[in-house]
Amino acid sequence: MHKVVQRYKEITNYELRITNYFCTFVFAMILTHLSILNYKNIGQAELDLSPGINCFIGHNGEGKTNLLDAIYFLSMCKSSFTNIDSACVRHGEQFMMLQGQYEREDGTPEEIYCGLKVGQKKVMRRGKKAYKRLAEHIGLIPLVVVSPSDSDLISGGSEERRRFLDIVISQCEPPYIEALLRYNKALQQRNALLKMENQEPDPELLSLWEEAMAREGEFIFQRRQHYVEELIPTFQRYYDIISQGAEPVGLRYTSHCQRGPLLEVIQRDRHKDRAVGYSLHGIHKDELEMTLGGYPIKREGSQGQNKSYLIALKLSQFDFLRRTGSQTTPILLLDDIFDKLDATRVEQIVRLVSGEDFGQIFITDTNRDHLDHILRLMPGEHRLFHVHQGNFTL
Repeated sequence: MHKVVQRYKEITNYELRITNYFCTFVFAMILTHLSILNYKNIGQAELDLSPGINCFIGHNGEGKTNLLDAIYFLSMCKSSFTNIDSACVRHGEQFMMLQGQYEREDGTPEEIYCGLKVGQKKVMRRGKKAYKRLAEHIGLIPLVVVSPSDSDLISGGSEERRRFLDIVISQCEPPYIEALLRYNKALQQRNALLKMENQEPDPELLSLWEEAMAREGEFIFQRRQHYVEELIPTFQRYYDIISQGAEPVGLRYTSHCQRGPLLEVIQRDRHKDRAVGYSLHGIHKDELEMTLGGYPIKREGSQGQNKSYLIALKLSQFDFLRRTGSQTTPILLLDDIFDKLDATRVEQIVRLVSGEDFGQIFITDTNRDHLDHILRLMPGEHRLFHVHQGNFTL
């Protein structure tokens, strides 16, 4: 009888997931006009954009990636390359400005503005109202970027893979970014106490920050674990399509939270933490293991396999954002992603992003013939810009 009841629950839960999937109505958010002033190497630009595909062709270093980064900034309140906002201001200038005119599927307009003067705090506005806290903006305009720098997800340290998890979850769950901020503050305070040289840290104060780490950390762990579980089947399906079933891929999320209550895990080795001067346990040590054919992709993957893996990962991230959070189709930024991929894999990727699940797309490339071939495979409206020294022409 127990098995029958359990099976009934499994079937019911599955049916609910399928029903929720197909009943979710997803809106599109389109960037119709972009204004840029003094952003990196772009002095001034006014771009009217296609609701479909926008292509940017030019040599390396001309400003294609900076244009995509400006779009990223308007969604995420920061550059994808640096946490230092002043580094985004054009050399020799004292301020920069970004302004995006967006339109929802029902015609409702949205205007997002960012202004920054060197030495001052940046200002982000939605319409005429400035945000008091930037975290309130994250998720309004979901966005996924696929770029050469994604290779750090495979070759880099675990912090890169945690950042990958945090960026997408923050866009669909506002409480998550708040929990991250509180966890990081508690971690910094605990580490400061552990580094004290002339006296022993106050044990009650240590316990206070440890409890905060455990409370926020367990919430973060639960959300990361749920996201990875949701991600895996879609990721494997996308990779199978791109590679034509060449080899199996996998993801495995590991965390100190899996060892028991996080507070106990943190406090268990407090003496070791005191010896090294920092916290050895917590969700700041979480890992996302990436495998190809059952082995770490860092050791096994070719350039083409690594790139296919990363693109499948980002497309599954796109799918997750589309179905959750604000239920808005994300903007997709594809920055020079087709290099080092054979024609078959390029065609499969293009066919995927041409589907009805995808909305507005921005593509950069250095090769006009390459881009023309891609556009022939992608039906619908498109606009092509030539980029030279930070200037954009049709």
